[in-house]
Amino acid sequence: MASGQPAPDVTVVVGGQWGDEGKGKLVDLLALKTDYVCRCQGGNNAGHTVIAGGIAYDFHLLPSGIIHSGCKSVIGNGVVIHLPGLFAEIEKNEAKGLVNWQERLIISCKAHLVFDHQQEIDGLIEQEKGQLSIGTTKKGIGPTYSAKASRMGLRVCDLFIDPAIFRAKFEALVESYQKRFPTLKVDVDAEMLRYKEYADRIRPMVTDAVYLVNDAIREGKSVLVEGANAVMLDFDFGTYPYVTSCNCSAGAVCTGLGIPPRSVSNVYGVFKAYTTRVGKGAFPTEQNNEIGERLQKIGKEFGVTTGRKRRCGWFDVVIAKYSNMINGYTSIALTKLDIMDDFDEVKIGVSYRLNGQPITAIPAEQSELSKVEVEYITMPGWKSKIAGITFYNDLPINAKNYVVKIQELTGIPIQWIGTGPSRDHMIQVF
Repeated sequence: MASGQPAPDVTVVVGGQWGDEGKGKLVDLLALKTDYVCRCQGGNNAGHTVIAGGIAYDFHLLPSGIIHSGCKSVIGNGVVIHLPGLFAEIEKNEAKGLVNWQERLIISCKAHLVFDHQQEIDGLIEQEKGQLSIGTTKKGIGPTYSAKASRMGLRVCDLFIDPAIFRAKFEALVESYQKRFPTLKVDVDAEMLRYKEYADRIRPMVTDAVYLVNDAIREGKSVLVEGANAVMLDFDFGTYPYVTSCNCSAGAVCTGLGIPPRSVSNVYGVFKAYTTRVGKGAFPTEQNNEIGERLQKIGKEFGVTTGRKRRCGWFDVVIAKYSNMINGYTSIALTKLDIMDDFDEVKIGVSYRLNGQPITAIPAEQSELSKVEVEYITMPGWKSKIAGITFYNDLPINAKNYVVKIQELTGIPIQWIGTGPSRDHMIQVF
């Protein structure tokens, strides 16, 4: 670092389980004192809910910091953007009170575009897989990242080139899909007119965000990066193939925004006090019983993006330690502790056995992971309402014991504890 240059202030928030942990709430809290809030990967397959002033805002492409007038919101180059979905999301949140977003939203010129026909292709590929389908959100994320990797994709910057060149690129992309799916119909003329309108609407917000974010870091501005999805949905480290189509662990921050690793000062993980996942795939601590149903009902466990019912189970220490190994958490937020207020006892999954033998590594192959037996410890519940508590010492002793036990077993400091849905329902432990 050059003499006299301020130390980088880049904070990363990532999901530690299978998503839906409450990352948006922590980002919203941290954004109050942040200059830039950035998305670095994923698309509108992600969903974050922020409750502020009694209003629930749902975000899919917009960074959760967009509701704060004091910070800029950046959609980075690693994000894939469905422009119709982006503007529908903006209109929905405008109706709830979001104002002046145009002054705060910045879109990377290098981000790839998701087209309607790629969403259709997403569904066709799922149909093609039959019983091997993975339960995709059908938002076109996989086809768009595939087009990016095969160097057929179109980026935001392509909207502003010679229209004839944009059309040629678009037609080439469509034709590549039609070779595999001859029934696919795309009205190219209509799409050209549509995207000319979108180009005019977003032009004032588009820049090369790599320069923008790095300049901000150099100037001593604070940058908060909001991860989408979660490490167990990372397509390298998650429960493949039941994962998303990009990296969603801390490493994606560098490639999805173009910032150097040494700029990252803190990585905060977000974990539910229990575990959930949406869709198919192995889930060792899942409770296909009354416990799982209670967690689902009390926790209102439905996906923000798809509305699908989430599968529920106990907190998994093996997953948490693996997640920490990959992301290197400074500390974590443990959310939705209040959901278990009425439980007589609570359990924590502490280790796995496979074929009767203890194992220390998570099996990479899904059929093996689905066979593991989880060893649990059981702790007494706290049997009292903690909703809205904001001071650690006000928690009942058994709730404290549960939090301390998770911290001991994972080896990760717990800095925040969620006690309700509002931004105010959060305990800051240190």
